[in-house]
Amino acid sequence: MPLKFVLRPNEKVIINGAVIGAGDRPGSFFLYNTANFLRGREVLKEEQIDCIEKKLYFVIQLIYIFPEDAVLNLQRFAAILAETRDARPDCRDDLEEIERLVEARNYYRALKICRKMFKGGSEGSSSASDGAESPATDPAP
Repeated sequence: MPLKFVLRPNEKVIINGAVIGAGDRPGSFFLYNTANFLRGREVLKEEQIDCIEKKLYFVIQLIYIFPEDAVLNLQRFAAILAETRDARPDCRDDLEEIERLVEARNYYRALKICRKMFKGGSEGSSSASDGAESPATDPAP
């Protein structure tokens, strides 16, 4: 069964490293095979990093979008995860789950959990599921 997702007008999506943009109207898209993707509203830009949780999200995003650089970014991930554990002992369970998901190469779900840790906790809790339940690489639980 293909994965259907909707892009808002002028929204962009990254699919397997390629940036694709919607036109002036919303559009429905279907992924019929395995693909890594993030919609524009799920992408964190480096200049937006203002806390350790976003730093962790960013490195997971790099691993997910650019698998050719995964070895280096996985090393960065380990260091940033340790920093995050020190800074956020209250998020121990979430961080353990993120680590487990990254080890299992389930980066999209790791990103969803990480996003919920951003200040206020609501900054992405719904955006990661608007229009799509999970990416084509993410099997249903």
